[in-house]
Amino acid sequence: MISVLLADDQSLVRAGFRALLDAQPDIEVAGEAADGEEAVARVRELRPDVVLMDIRMPRRDGLAATRLITADPELGTVKVVMLTTFELDEYVFEAIRSGASGFLVKDTEPDELLRAVRAVVAGDALLSPGVTRRLIEEFAARSRPPAGGAAAPLAQLTDREREVMALVGLGLSNEEIARRLVVSPLTAKTHVSRTMVKLGARDRAQLVVLAYESGLVRPGWLG
Repeated sequence: MISVLLADDQSLVRAGFRALLDAQPDIEVAGEAADGEEAVARVRELRPDVVLMDIRMPRRDGLAATRLITADPELGTVKVVMLTTFELDEYVFEAIRSGASGFLVKDTEPDELLRAVRAVVAGDALLSPGVTRRLIEEFAARSRPPAGGAAAPLAQLTDREREVMALVGLGLSNEEIARRLVVSPLTAKTHVSRTMVKLGARDRAQLVVLAYESGLVRPGWLG
């Protein structure tokens, strides 16, 4: 069973998500939180697989709550998915940098929400490649220049792993990477997994952030 924590200050939103999620045979709602402070406490108590976290909440907003959760080594298996009203909310980029595994708009289709919950637990990309690329384009335009020494962690990667990481940074799925490199999808997935382990990345979203911040991928390469 996939356990989910719902963190949103609107009870009606939580009730709608709970009804949808609890109706699935492989998903259960472990608990709810009405603000960021409560969300962090509930995550530490319940250790859910996924947190659906609203960005704007009282007491502690979703970004601050996400930073606390993702910075805690004991909560390393918890995946945070940010909920936003707009697809390219200005806070989405900071959310990904803060350790969120992705984001969803609140009015997303039910099937897409369910697919996203299952996908993030499996470590897959939350969004379709097209939407992912759009997000990455926006992220790249707003990202900070590579810091001095930011590329140092990449020294532990093989040439192939650096190549794969760059393709992940461009928004390619495992299948697309496999076709680009003429390898099997399983081989591509293995390279992605090994790269994440070596760099300590929680998921593909963080791998994208590292690809840009290390200078391995640069804004404009998607054009």
